[in-house]
Amino acid sequence: MKLIIQIPCYNEAETLEIALNDLPKKIDGIDEIEVLIINDGSKDNTVEVAKNWGVNYVVNFKRNKGLAKGFMAGIDAALRNGADIIVNTDADNQYAGEDIEKLVRPILDGKSDIVIGERPIMDTEHFSPLKKRLQKFGSWVVRKASNSDIPDAPSGFRAYSRNAAIQLNVANEYTYTLETIVQAGRNKIAQTSVPIRTNAELRPSRLFSSMFGYVKKSMLTILRAFMMYKPLRFFSLLGGIIFAVGGLIGLRFLFFFFQGTGNGHIQSLILSSTLMMIGFQTFVIGLQGDMIAANRKILEDIQVRVRKMDYSQDLDSKK
Repeated sequence: MKLIIQIPCYNEAETLEIALNDLPKKIDGIDEIEVLIINDGSKDNTVEVAKNWGVNYVVNFKRNKGLAKGFMAGIDAALRNGADIIVNTDADNQYAGEDIEKLVRPILDGKSDIVIGERPIMDTEHFSPLKKRLQKFGSWVVRKASNSDIPDAPSGFRAYSRNAAIQLNVANEYTYTLETIVQAGRNKIAQTSVPIRTNAELRPSRLFSSMFGYVKKSMLTILRAFMMYKPLRFFSLLGGIIFAVGGLIGLRFLFFFFQGTGNGHIQSLILSSTLMMIGFQTFVIGLQGDMIAANRKILEDIQVRVRKMDYSQDLDSKK
């Protein structure tokens, strides 16, 4: 059983060695532990630090491509190098390396395919009160969108079985954390969470420049994932609301019409008709989106089969 720990890096020369030294050397049930870094266009000596430490694999980007693309590149490289379990952690040593054993245990025991570390958000000192509330709210929205019970959706400390990793797809360029949970929920992949510890902050987060930017990008990511994987539910709800508003306005017009004063409320009739047509068209868009989603599921199944063949050939060629 091989575990590969992947670490996305962007100008992490100052903190990377601290994170690497914190990684476990041995875990019961794991035969090999290897380390992979994704150099996301770093301009410092991140790669030199990693190589001097003795990481097993380095994925290099010539320019910064963002967390989502880096994550998927790492997953691809880990699978090609025979990983049975892949753990993703951060280069700033945010997460306690000893807790990697907690992440992989449900996978080793055959109880789950995805395990996400639940941070003690309310007790994290360097999180502002606003960020704590937004983290909780964002996780609640993701739970509703994915039909899961993951309490800390933005957590980047997580483990994937080989089977789950092969099925991953990330469409957005911002982050993989939210979309992959919605995707796993939609594909009925077993996922759970375990409580983990966090370390003191070594540097400010680079994922977002402002709280407003974080909220905006996170909400757009969740909304897009929900529209992609559950289009009929999303557009039916939206269309139903618009249709209902139009219906209420129409009832208002009928009330005045039967009172003999309908001539003065023709605008209400026009607005009602327009809203009801828009609501119906939105529902039709949901039906079309549902058919597209069904075709996407077929393509994803084909992609999984192709990936399995591709990775199997890679492993055979290395033997």
